[in-house]
Amino acid sequence: MQAVDNEVLGSVLRWLKAGEACWLATVVATWGSSPRPVGSLLACNTRGQAVGSLSGGCVEDDLLEKITRGELARERAQSFRYGVTEEETERLGLPCGGHLDITVEPLTPEPAVVAQFRTIVERLAARRCVERHVDLTSGTATVRHVELHDELRWDADREQLCQTYGPRFQLFIIGAGMVSRYLAEMAQALDYTVTLCDPRQALLDEFAVEGVTKVCEMPDDAVKARANDPSSAIVALTHDPRIDDMGLMLALETDAFYVGAMGSRRTSENRRSRLQALDLTPAAIARLHAPIGLPIGSKTPPEIAIAILAEVTAVRHHREKAARERLAALAATG
Repeated sequence: MQAVDNEVLGSVLRWLKAGEACWLATVVATWGSSPRPVGSLLACNTRGQAVGSLSGGCVEDDLLEKITRGELARERAQSFRYGVTEEETERLGLPCGGHLDITVEPLTPEPAVVAQFRTIVERLAARRCVERHVDLTSGTATVRHVELHDELRWDADREQLCQTYGPRFQLFIIGAGMVSRYLAEMAQALDYTVTLCDPRQALLDEFAVEGVTKVCEMPDDAVKARANDPSSAIVALTHDPRIDDMGLMLALETDAFYVGAMGSRRTSENRRSRLQALDLTPAAIARLHAPIGLPIGSKTPPEIAIAILAEVTAVRHHREKAARERLAALAATG
């Protein structure tokens, strides 16, 4: 989930807690070229304040005008299509041939609605997924905890929306070295949020990759606080066992979907021996990917970064596939 969508849901909760009604709009389908993906959110309140984006064009202004004039979703949730005609497409700044379907829900500050969005925001703050099911016809909505992110599902005939809110995948890097710089840039291109942890402030100050959250803390504390979730990958890249091992001790006990450490085969075996001496279980140590990355013969920092991201991607997709197969099997027997 993009940070802006987290901001939208947080704003909804703040308005509702303050006793203020608001509206939540969701892109549920697109045709042709679309500037914003399915699942994008926008919220506005009775004072005309808005947060989020549906198109990046004039759709937002038109939608706010319709809502404030009482032409759309005045008393019940509605679905609505933008870009039906060429004239409308041009007027609203949509790409040629593109149009989008949205749902608009009026939200009132009733205790049940406030509790629902509090659950969503708290779940996201813990970097966990939550599913929300909305029946536009009846105006009812429910939320439930889920372990995996799923694609948005929109049944136009029954006017039912099912959307999973969840965190973006995070790459948590221990160590502000040269490989880390290439890795951070490449990971952001793959839509990972990147957190860099290093207790050496001088190295953090020299790390010039934009968009990276930099944390000057000991890695064990930082891992526990910031990367203990199934959407995080943790990589140790300092070459200093006093720093790497401290982070790995905690990382191998977290819910992170990937944990890796840079080093040669000999270095990796020595690291496993040290971790065993620190009372980590064989099962925990077996989670460690070391030497890190797919064996593509990488030598230079950018090549090593490519190898790491390739392995992280492979592990992530394998884990997601296995988890979905387990859930499907449970549903079939349940």
